Amino acid sequence: MKIINKVLFTTVLISLFFIADIFAQLAPVDSVIEGNINTSAFLTKNKRYLLRGFVNVNPPATLTIEAGTIIYGEKSSKGTLIINRGARLIANGTAQSPIVFTSQQPIGQRGPGDWGGIIIAGNATINVPGGTAIIEGGTGTVYGGGANPNDNDNSGILRYVRIEFPGIAFLPDNEINGLTLGGVGRGTTIEYVQVSFCGDDSFEWFGGTVDAKYLISFKGIDDDFDMDLGYRGNLQFGFGLRDPNLGDISGSNGFEIDNDGTGSFNVPRTLPVISNFTVVGPMPDTSTTGYNPNFRRGAHLRRATQSSIYNSIVMGFPTGLLLDGSAVANAATGDTLQIRNSIWAGLRVNNGITTNVSGFNATNWFNTATYGNRTFVQPSGVGLTAPFNLTNPNPLPATGSAALSGASFANPRLGSFFTQTTYVGAFGTTRWDLPWANYDPQNTNYTSVKEDLIDVNPTDFYLSQNYPNPFNPSTKIMYSVAKPSKVKLYVTNVIGQVVEVLVDEFKDAGTYELTFNAENLATGLYIYTLEADNVKLSKKMTLVK
Repeated sequence: MKIINKVLFTTVLISLFFIADIFAQLAPVDSVIEGNINTSAFLTKNKRYLLRGFVNVNPPATLTIEAGTIIYGEKSSKGTLIINRGARLIANGTAQSPIVFTSQQPIGQRGPGDWGGIIIAGNATINVPGGTAIIEGGTGTVYGGGANPNDNDNSGILRYVRIEFPGIAFLPDNEINGLTLGGVGRGTTIEYVQVSFCGDDSFEWFGGTVDAKYLISFKGIDDDFDMDLGYRGNLQFGFGLRDPNLGDISGSNGFEIDNDGTGSFNVPRTLPVISNFTVVGPMPDTSTTGYNPNFRRGAHLRRATQSSIYNSIVMGFPTGLLLDGSAVANAATGDTLQIRNSIWAGLRVNNGITTNVSGFNATNWFNTATYGNRTFVQPSGVGLTAPFNLTNPNPLPATGSAALSGASFANPRLGSFFTQTTYVGAFGTTRWDLPWANYDPQNTNYTSVKEDLIDVNPTDFYLSQNYPNPFNPSTKIMYSVAKPSKVKLYVTNVIGQVVEVLVDEFKDAGTYELTFNAENLATGLYIYTLEADNVKLSKKMTLVK
């Protein structure tokens, strides 16, 4: 791993002053990571890192990332983190301190495709002849176990991780996804992962056997959950929410599941086992216009796939389900492809359940009484609280919701991995997405993240006077939290407008110190305020430039 310390460049050339002014708006970083990581390395939350170009973690190295760490992807170089076969990533965040991979662009200027994404390659089985392939996206990454695959392969841990504004179209039909999993084995742990504003698929599995729980796809461009090349893992508790303005020319779907790109019968066949997903499309009640025309289907099952979807909700797409091709229709009638105890709602085209196979009635198949499926003409029929809210969604079932009952785990495919629920969809009466998920990453301040815990036993809530004061452009602020609490520390100008949010998360009891960088603010008097557990403390500080 090559790490370059942050350097301040100065110049007297007017043109370079102009360039420096542009790049000064990018989020500041402490270390740049580029090239190959060949020996084990550790990233700490007290530094901000920048991925430059294709960063390859090679065996036998393990890259460990501390909870609470912020890592930016460089836009100009398509910054991408690649975990190659035999290497490991240990990104073990917490609900209070998730690990965040995000855009380096300023607030208000972030967008899909600001950097590459995360690619993990493993040694599990894929259905490509020879057992290996090169991952899409132009990185040259090889995945799959070849002649001696290991379906229990362990590529590490991805827990409480956010991946924001990734996804680059390297070439047409050859893109870097938000989280790409190629031949990853079931020894790998993946849970509590959110991919937001991805320029391609939020999650894509190329073969492998890795299981995953608690996944969020938020405002992606292409597909939310894409699976192919013999993927056979178990997936439970997933939430997808689409922005009606953001769709992909290739056709945006909730689920897109293939056996492979040509629809062959190569084995192992793609057969994910999916339960308790809620996938929300661009169309609330009565909406037939006002969304990107590239939206297609809640679930597109095609190219000889064999898939299983249980206890799930798909709502608000132009077409709810397309069973595409005779091989898929045969799998449905032969019961190797199953949809059970699920709700499809907001059905717009051909009753929402459709096929392109003559002689096969997809609607009748879906509505087979013993399958336990239900349909509603409008999404509101499901009774979720606020599933279409794009800045503060609430996907919990409301009182009396149809989603509060109807689940079943009697199917033998739903083995010990699955947590049994009585409710259908991703959520019952509690939110597993809070407090770690973020539904407004466009406006999140990531510049003041250098925060240290300096005492674990404070006796009271406390806010220090910043030091130095006056300051230019950085100053330190210390605060104490007497008991575990939701903490907000923010800066306002003299007329009360919030100009920076320094902390907005749950904190354990402790005394914390952080560095506030005010390089983007003008000279003047500012007020900083701590809110925690019904306590509100404020102090003044002066920025002099």
